[in-house]
Amino acid sequence: MFNTRFLKNIDWIFMGSLLAIILVSLVILRSASANVFDDPYYFVKRQVLWAVVGLLLMFFVASFDYSYLARFGNYIYLVNIALLLAVFVLGYESKGAQRWIDLGFFDLQPSELAKVAIIISFAAFLVKRQGGLETIWDLIPCLVYVGIPLLLILKQPDLGTSLVFLAILLGMLWVGGANPRIIMIILLVILLFVLIIFGILFISTDGFQKVPEDLPIPLPFKPYQLLRLVIFINPDMDPLGAGYHVIQSKVAIGSGGFWGKGYQQGSQVQGDFLPEHHTDFVFSTIGEELGFLGGIGVLGLYLILLWRMIYIAKDARDLFGSLIVTGVASMLVFQILINTGMTMGIMPVTGIPLPFLTYGGSGMLSNMIAMGLVLSVNLHKQNLLF
Repeated sequence: MFNTRFLKNIDWIFMGSLLAIILVSLVILRSASANVFDDPYYFVKRQVLWAVVGLLLMFFVASFDYSYLARFGNYIYLVNIALLLAVFVLGYESKGAQRWIDLGFFDLQPSELAKVAIIISFAAFLVKRQGGLETIWDLIPCLVYVGIPLLLILKQPDLGTSLVFLAILLGMLWVGGANPRIIMIILLVILLFVLIIFGILFISTDGFQKVPEDLPIPLPFKPYQLLRLVIFINPDMDPLGAGYHVIQSKVAIGSGGFWGKGYQQGSQVQGDFLPEHHTDFVFSTIGEELGFLGGIGVLGLYLILLWRMIYIAKDARDLFGSLIVTGVASMLVFQILINTGMTMGIMPVTGIPLPFLTYGGSGMLSNMIAMGLVLSVNLHKQNLLF
């Protein structure tokens, strides 16, 4: 299955940037393991395991012609819905959310796999509607198709992943030939909805000066999610509670300066002042210890990865391939922007992980499967490659 043609035709710039990001993850997680467990390599060893399994999955997926997946789009969608429903029956609750299913050896987070599943199934869905996405009525089936799994994830609740679905939806609609004016209208509606939420919170919190209690209009969010939005505007309102994460993250990144304090020398991380510095706030660890230069370097690696993905999407042999790569790229761009913005205090805290850098099995495996799909599109752009 893995032959010389596979190695010859692989995009090595793409692979190099991806492997470099994973290597940075392993290096920074060694530092982020401080004061969490007695074993200083606790996170590193597990991340290595997920990375190796993920690479095997990536090459396995890449070796198959992606076009066959178009035939199974409906089945993939139904399995995706079934897994998301299973969370409410078989899943367990942690930190106020029911997102994981305990498999004994591994905690499965179906919402992570759901992102890859919706990219494949929605790509097949759009191909069948090629040339027929001109009016808002044409887009309603698309909105319902993506909206069902989105609402199931929002119910867990997982607002961050739900927002990723919106990014995937808009990116794939754009490349799928939807009327640009309709997409702009959808964006404006989303923006208006966000402004209305902040307006309601502004009124009910005396200008973001207190915790939201009785809202004049009910909103479809949990109290802690509304509190995160208020804290985004005014983290000093609760510096030792809800605002603690953001404040400590900004202190960590700001104190890193241009060069950083040095590897394993960050006081916020090593002193365990910065919470979740191996997951949601891993970029803060990079900012403190490797400085502005390290942060720009990591973002540069992501930029190279995304640049190659744009090239692969443009060069794909069919619309289905272009849509798959576009969906994966949209997913990554949104997660990178939200996560890094969150650590710097310019985005609300949503719990969105930083791809390939954040510690976690489900996220690593689903992202590597997505990378396998991108490589498959690249490797099978000509039928004669295999």
